[in-house]
Amino acid sequence: MKRRIASWENGHSTPDDFYGPLLCDAFAASAAELGLSRGEPKDAPVLDAAYPASPDDAIQTVSQLWRADLNQYDPLLAADPSEPAWSEASLRWLVAPEPGVPRPRSEGIRVGLGDVAAVKTTADMFARLDDQFGGEHARHSVIQYLNNDVAPLLRGRFTEQVGRALFSTVAEATLLAGWMSYDACHHGLAQRYFLQALRLAQDANDRRLAGSILSAMSHQATFLGRYTQAATLARAALMGISPVATPTLRAQFHAMEARALARTGDISACQASLSAAMKALESRNRDDEPEWITYFDEAELAAEAAHCFRDVDSARQAVTYAENAMSGAHVRSDFFATMVLADAHLRAGDVEEACRVALDALDLGEQLKSARCVSYLAEFRQGLVAAGDSSDVKAFTEQVREHRLWVASDDLVSA
Repeated sequence: MKRRIASWENGHSTPDDFYGPLLCDAFAASAAELGLSRGEPKDAPVLDAAYPASPDDAIQTVSQLWRADLNQYDPLLAADPSEPAWSEASLRWLVAPEPGVPRPRSEGIRVGLGDVAAVKTTADMFARLDDQFGGEHARHSVIQYLNNDVAPLLRGRFTEQVGRALFSTVAEATLLAGWMSYDACHHGLAQRYFLQALRLAQDANDRRLAGSILSAMSHQATFLGRYTQAATLARAALMGISPVATPTLRAQFHAMEARALARTGDISACQASLSAAMKALESRNRDDEPEWITYFDEAELAAEAAHCFRDVDSARQAVTYAENAMSGAHVRSDFFATMVLADAHLRAGDVEEACRVALDALDLGEQLKSARCVSYLAEFRQGLVAAGDSSDVKAFTEQVREHRLWVASDDLVSA
């Protein structure tokens, strides 16, 4: 080990994929800050937002992504999303032949259904942390777990049955990594995780999960202003899983389409998609739904509708839906819904009520580490500036100026 350290110090070599993350953790610094990113890094191919051609390619690419992310490879963390990648992935998934079989392996550790269950339980724990504290709270820990504990399973020995279950579970965990990265506004990285999750779900023959991944892509595309692409992704999800779609999944996909259409200003099409979502949700049977979509209930759909009506400047309707969007169980979702309610009151000209509701949101979001939450607040602050420097605004800004999310939004407002 002393020789290894001396070699690093003398510049004759750099720490590999095992030692690099350990040094980053020990010194609380990125790979670039420690001078570990010399030359063309081994994980540079992950900068390409490409849809893997085979199950083996998916394993290799997602493993590279986890390692590069864990090493805090700056070009990856700062990468922009690729609009053509959304189109390519959705099309290739829609027209894919029979799913590739995760081939039985003769080397590596033996993997059984117990191992798959452990991954599922661990990912569910991280999902609860993400929901309560935001994507930036435990994102690094999720990637560390995937890289250290899950990657060896993908390279292990398993039967076809276990392989299907493993790929589906890892796809769900990688989708979570994508959501957390999206919440942290690492948008290019999030897109790459979504793409890899989609390929893993394809090879697991889990079309319902694949559709949900396309829905996540649509959500991100709307946030980034790619509205036409977002609507297309939502429609691809609806089309691609139509034979196995459940009412809740259809409701979610219609809602994502409505969110995108609202931003384009197509009010009638937006309302039609919202009506389809509401009709679908009314017919759901919770016992027939995948457990990972059961969170999408009346409150979640009301929140999506509130976003839509806010975006088409129907402030009063936005207020009505936002008031019914509080679940009491999902902190970040409730923060978003509360901020939409505050924004809707502001657009309706009720500045005093807008400030009161925004204060509730800030109190609710004090524990959240989420760049998306900060962006919602920044958008509201811009609306406050347009509303004028009234006594209500002055009193509110004085009251909230020490709130963590308010301070975090200063740079976005002044930019």
